[in-house]
Amino acid sequence: MALATTRRAPASSFIGSVWRSTVGKKAVMAVTGLIMLAYLVAHMLGNLKVFFGAGEFNHYGQWIRTIGEPFLHHEWFLWIARVGLTVSVGLHGVAAYQLSRRDLAARPAKYVRKRARASYATRTMRWGGVILGLFIVWHILDLTTLTVNPNAQEGHPYENLVASFGRWYVDVFYIAAMLALGLHIRHGFWSAAQTLGANSPRRDRAFKIVANALAALLTCGFIAIPIGVMTGVVS
Repeated sequence: MALATTRRAPASSFIGSVWRSTVGKKAVMAVTGLIMLAYLVAHMLGNLKVFFGAGEFNHYGQWIRTIGEPFLHHEWFLWIARVGLTVSVGLHGVAAYQLSRRDLAARPAKYVRKRARASYATRTMRWGGVILGLFIVWHILDLTTLTVNPNAQEGHPYENLVASFGRWYVDVFYIAAMLALGLHIRHGFWSAAQTLGANSPRRDRAFKIVANALAALLTCGFIAIPIGVMTGVVS
């Protein structure tokens, strides 16, 4: 008698099936969102060193290029972080777009009654994501590649930051993007908790408090930097 054999589905098929499902896309958004949130907290704390002067901030800018040495080569950690963040942003954006298209396709021509609160949250996340996407591109060109910063100097992050925020239109764009970021985090953190199954009726209030606190902390922390330059506290 021939023995029946069972074959396991290839890992690629499993990953593909997860990605194609709505639950899988939401899980990808939740995980990548948390990765980006961790980066934002670290990035904000590092940027706030600008208030301690040029020496402190420039030293920090050099230090992040040496993390992991001598095990890693110079700037390897920085590039690993950049690649990981880029992948996270890309997966997050693609999953959000595809879920949005599915949501629109599943709707009837018109709702007789709309949920105003859900509609507001959805619009905030969508347009906030677009604003943040545009801001990320500008921010990289401005302070990483120094392409659009006419007064930039290679190896002088403090001076480059002051030169960037010395332009009023950059300040306006930056502050608008950070307000969008705050709203995005406020709703996104709560959505991630629901997707990953971490919330419960008892934990709802705690998650809302944490989401609001994180959004306020990051928004105020990032906005403090251009305001510091505009008011002459950082110069």
